[in-house]
Amino acid sequence: MVQLTMDLIAKNASHKNRSEEDFGQYLQKITHLNLSDKNIDSIGDISFCKNLRVLYLYDNQINQIQNLNFASNITHLYLQNNRISSTENLSSLKKLEKLYLGGNCITVVEGLDKVGELRELHIESQHLPLGEKLLFDPVSLNSLAKSLSVLNISNNNIDELEELAVLENLSYLKAVDNRLKHMKDLEVVLKKWTKLHRIDLTGNPICQKPKYRDRIIVQSQTLESLDGKEIQEMERRFLMNWKASRAARKKSNERIIDEHAAYVQFCKKNKSIISCLFKIYRNHKIAAKNIYTKNCM
Repeated sequence: MVQLTMDLIAKNASHKNRSEEDFGQYLQKITHLNLSDKNIDSIGDISFCKNLRVLYLYDNQINQIQNLNFASNITHLYLQNNRISSTENLSSLKKLEKLYLGGNCITVVEGLDKVGELRELHIESQHLPLGEKLLFDPVSLNSLAKSLSVLNISNNNIDELEELAVLENLSYLKAVDNRLKHMKDLEVVLKKWTKLHRIDLTGNPICQKPKYRDRIIVQSQTLESLDGKEIQEMERRFLMNWKASRAARKKSNERIIDEHAAYVQFCKKNKSIISCLFKIYRNHKIAAKNIYTKNCM
């Protein structure tokens, strides 16, 4: 059992002057702390580190986010590959910009409604119960709607993206190795992500759909990269022209169909008139034929 405490920091510090007073000053000035891969299973009292900006605690055994109420200056928090099951106790991190939680045991993304400055959330590859997918709390999503620009949700059994449509400033979505398969659902959210520049859906069933790449490029005018492959301007222009040509053909076909339907409807409503006109035409034709025959004899 290893707890993150001042003593552990002291043991791993490069600070050479070991006097208690001087070390206290060192703790108050420290901005970056790297205690990754130290077999830490809990976060104790490290409140002396008031100026901490970046905290590396990845590759440990931590099962709960706690005792970070003092850390109002933290901007980057690295907690990948631990045993964390809940995104809790983060409300005091008012300046948090990047949160790394990949490889934990989180089933619901919640408790982020007070983290209003968060720009990047990396929550890929959670150890989920069999058959379950990663879920998102609507309150947290709405709170992140204007700030979040990078989201990594890879390998989490996710089968739809509709609830993420509120993230209006999203510029990069990484959602590889999930269960996305419906093209129409993707097209709906792409319309709302007007600032999206990169998206990676590699390893999803949707990638096997006919014209998958073409349809996404046409749908998103801001997209610059799809599945790690850059979108060339010539490629987009060609597809847009193809779409416009197809739409024109469709409109022309619809007009022809409408005209035919109108003609049929007219014929049904005016059947007696048409029948009368046809008889008159036939009688005139017969009379003309008789006159021609008589004159030729």
